[in-house]
Amino acid sequence: MHQFAIAPASRELLHQRIEQRFHQMLASGFEAEVRALFARGDLHTDMPSIRCVGYRQMWSYLNGEIPYDEMVYRGVCATRQLAKRQVTWLRGWEGVHWLDSEQPEQALNKVLQVVGASQN
Repeated sequence: MHQFAIAPASRELLHQRIEQRFHQMLASGFEAEVRALFARGDLHTDMPSIRCVGYRQMWSYLNGEIPYDEMVYRGVCATRQLAKRQVTWLRGWEGVHWLDSEQPEQALNKVLQVVGASQN
């Protein structure tokens, strides 16, 4: 079995992507989604689903604890921290083949090379 991990080779690029993605989530109705959950009244911050990255920060905003800009900043920071933990965890795997998400042709060639070599 082969294991592959795909990510931007540059940490700076990863951070840019995370920020872009968070803003895309907001533009796609993330606030309305969390606002509907907030309005239910039966959910609280002790629940794992509300402690998730993004939800926790939006919940604090909806509770009036932080302003909107701070929610965005904290959401992006929390996502970056999660990504760092995920990359660290993946680096601990033996035999993982890393693929640069910004170089799809090179990534495909590496996959084909690794898989092809194992079939010989």
